[in-house]
Parts: sequence; C-alpha cells; structure tokens
Amino acid sequence: METATAPDGTAIAYDRPGDGTPVVLVHGTTGTSAVWDRLRSQLPDGYTPVAMDRRGRGESGDADDHSLAREVDDVVALIDALPGDPVLFGHSFGGLCALEAARETDIAQLILYEPAILVGAHRAEPPLAPRLRDHLDAGDREAVIEAFFRETSTSGDPSQWPIAERAPLAETVVRESAVVGSYELPDTLSIDTPALLLAGAESPAYLRDGIRAIGDAMSGASFVELADVGHVGVWRAPEKVGAAVRSFLPDC
Repeated sequence: METATAPDGTAIAYDRPGDGTPVVLVHGTTGTSAVWDRLRSQLPDGYTPVAMDRRGRGESGDADDHSLAREVDDVVALIDALPGDPVLFGHSFGGLCALEAARETDIAQLILYEPAILVGAHRAEPPLAPRLRDHLDAGDREAVIEAFFRETSTSGDPSQWPIAERAPLAETVVRESAVVGSYELPDTLSIDTPALLLAGAESPAYLRDGIRAIGDAMSGASFVELADVGHVGVWRAPEKVGAAVRSFLPDC
C-alpha cells in the first residue's frame, strides 16, 4: 500500500491498483479498507478504486488526539496526493468524513452511503459512547463491539456479528461513536459538485432519516433507496450498490 501524510504527521495507507480516475473509498467504524473488496469490481470502466485505511486501523498510523477534523484532514491529504479531482465515496462514519471533506476540497463527484449522523428525535436518545466507554474501561473489548452492533443494528443476524474479529478496533469504535453523538448537521450544505445519496430500505431508521436530512440540506443531490438492502450494502449487496454508482458516474 502507498501512504499519504496527514497534517499532524500520521501516515494514511491506501491501495490504488490502477491509473484510472480515482474513486476514494472511505470505510465506516467497524471496517478497514477491506470492506470495499466486493465493490471494487462494480465500478465503471475507467475508474480505479482507492481504498484507504482510516487512522487507527489497518496499515495506517494513529495519534493520541482524535477528532472529526483530523479524520477529514486525512481524507483531504489523500485527495491531494492523487492526480486531478477524484470521486469521493464514503460509507457510515466514513460517509461523515467524506461529507465534511467535500466541503473543504475539490472533488469531481460525491457518493454517500448512509453517513453516521443523528438528526431530529434521534439526537434526544441516550448517547451511545459513554456506554461503550464503560465496557472499554472494564477491559472488555468484545463487549464494546457487541454493544455497538446491538445498539446501532447495522449487521443483521447477531449470530453473524464478527465480534472477536473486530475487538481490536474497540478504541476507535468508542471515539467515533462520541463524534457521532456530538455532530450536528448544518441546515445548508454548500457542496458544488454532483452528489449521489444512497440508502438501504432495510437500514435502521436513524440512518435513513440522516441521509434524507443531508438531501434536504444539499441542493441538487440524487437519492437512491436500495430495495432489500441494509446498512452494509457495500459488502452484502455490491451489485446493487454498483449499479447505482454506474448510473451516476459519467463515462471516462
């Protein structure tokens, strides 16, 4: 993998297996760059997937201090390391990072799959991060992951939750949950680039409400709801997600 250097000196690893128009892929809280493996082949001809490991996971570095601003800096640093203006595609917490990065730098197109934001009545619900922090402080990393999956309802059948596999990400899950709890979507999003907003019809209500609120705040964005698909459609339903992306992106 190659690396881009964030403003705070953190090395951000990414994979760019070709020289087509870059599509920067920004994964969610419990993932790494590998979450995009099934979607890569679904991109249109002429586009190259550029899958990053966000800080604190995979082959990327980390720092003692964490914030959404630093995550956004990481995405912008990667974009600046690539030729031209790439497509930016973010999923879940990575969708939040991509949304904010699109407000700060030039991109060709923006694709968001259910960014992790809370709007409306969902903001009044008890915050998740302190409950996760209690498990982490008790040294029970698997309990952090189990509670995250249970309370966010993002991964279907509990017997299929990769709790032990994701346990090494416990610290990043806690800190990113705190960011989601504190983030407030602006009333207006000034993003002057074509945007595609994707939602799964089977996703939790808070995620579907969030992506629709983004659509209300962003003029001219296209919205597509994917039938029989949940929040992890980039992994479980790559053909459906890919079809929507191919309809949106122009031919190279």
